[in-house]
Amino acid sequence: MAFSVASASYPSPRQDFCVAVNDTNAAVFVNGKFCKDPKLATPNDFSFSGLGVPGNTSNKLGSMVTPANVAQIPGLNTLGVSLAQVDYAPYGLNPPHIHP
Repeated sequence: MAFSVASASYPSPRQDFCVAVNDTNAAVFVNGKFCKDPKLATPNDFSFSGLGVPGNTSNKLGSMVTPANVAQIPGLNTLGVSLAQVDYAPYGLNPPHIHP
């Protein structure tokens, strides 16, 4: 009988979250962004109202991508999460592309 186990994980983060801010006076710099003082974080740092709103598909491709990443949701910084909403007109296209 053979038995094997594999496990992979990231090391424990140094903090629970790092809300990205453009304040260069912020004390902590993580993942290419300055971190807001956690005591100053608000629910708005973790939400984005742009998803669920139909995008304007009146363009050459007939599609519109609405990103939701750290630029729109500052609380996503350091979490490794981003998403997008893609809206299509009838026969709309999302051309081949890569995500480096």
